[in-house]
Formats: sequence, structure tokens, C-alpha cells
Amino acid sequence: MRLAYLAVLVACLVGTAPLEVVLHTRVYARRKRLLLTLLPVVVVFVAWDLLAIRAGHWSYDPRQTTGIVLGALPLEELLFFLVIPVCAVLTLEAVRAVKGWPVGDE
Repeated sequence: MRLAYLAVLVACLVGTAPLEVVLHTRVYARRKRLLLTLLPVVVVFVAWDLLAIRAGHWSYDPRQTTGIVLGALPLEELLFFLVIPVCAVLTLEAVRAVKGWPVGDE
């Protein structure tokens, strides 16, 4: 399936989206905080991936991606480094909301 990787990322976003709305996690509302969380993840893991691809440690099956490649990195892999941390933060903030734990920036 050509869009398998992208479909998994969309499913992750769809699965965690209700956390923002139902539990009012405010992850998307605190853009600066989210960007500061994502920046080191994206920088480190994109570099790591590019080095691993260059060294031949791994590759991506073009039959399961869109075929859009940024340098040697498939678009889906870059999106992975954005989507999965966002889903993780949404989940953490949802647990905080349910447990009544303080957020720390308010």
C-alpha cells in the first residue's frame, strides 16, 4: 500500500485529537511550548536518520511511501518526527488533566 506510512501517522493524529478537545489539554494553544519540544526532536532524529541512510543501515520501502523525498529522507519520516511527539505530548497532557497534575507554565 503506497500510503501505508502516511495512513499510520494520520491514524495517530486522529486517535489523539479528541484529547485536545475533550480534556482541554491546550497542547496546540501553547504553540511556543510545543515548538520548543519538537525542535530538538526533529533536529536530532533527522540528522540521525540521514546518517543511517547514508551509511546503509536502513532504507525505506518506496512502495509504502508517497515517493516524496527531502534529500534522502522520505516525507513520511520527517512527519513521523513531528506527529509522534505531538501525540505523546497530547497523551501526557491528557493524563495531567485527568489526574489534576499542574502543568507548570501557569
